[in-house]
Amino acid sequence: MPQPIVRTDRLLLVPLADRHLDLEVGLDSDPEVLRYLYGRARSRDEVVTSHAQRMSLAGRVDGLGYWMAFGSDDCAPGSTPPADEGEGTFVGLMMLPPAHGPDQPHDPAVSDLGYRLVRRHWRKGLASEASRALLRHAFDTVGQSRVIAQTMAVNTGSRRVMETIGMRYVRTFFPFWDDPLPGTELGEVEYEMTPAMWAAQCAAST
Repeated sequence: MPQPIVRTDRLLLVPLADRHLDLEVGLDSDPEVLRYLYGRARSRDEVVTSHAQRMSLAGRVDGLGYWMAFGSDDCAPGSTPPADEGEGTFVGLMMLPPAHGPDQPHDPAVSDLGYRLVRRHWRKGLASEASRALLRHAFDTVGQSRVIAQTMAVNTGSRRVMETIGMRYVRTFFPFWDDPLPGTELGEVEYEMTPAMWAAQCAAST
């Protein structure tokens, strides 16, 4: 099962491909976007390496991987997603690869939810909107047993998205960093969604 194109109320999510590399480079050129990941902008060479790793991960479990999100210029409430990525404005990178980090279970039935948006599209509810669609895909189509999301404890914006979409706090943990960012002393947090939680959430919304 290849990664599908996913549509939400305002977004078109297209599986990541080599043609998207320049958009990834532009996204990672904003140090604020990477404040809680790297604490700085990344070079093109660094992004090229990350792109290759993402493309490799996307082939490990059918249906899982990375998506590029496109929307209208302002993605205002009531706007509609573009019919094609060439007709839309780049919004960000949405992630649902198999869990693979050093502090994650290496289980093909567990995936890792993430999101990285162009700064001008922050605080519009787009990360939550896209994340709900990917959770639906994870449980209703791929059949995952668990979806996790991790971030720095001080990253209140990302944690707000996790809580908004109904994920449950699991733990705080303290990985070792060679070059720690400000706030790492407070640890990393992990949230989760399970099939039972997702089913209850869907039932409550109908």
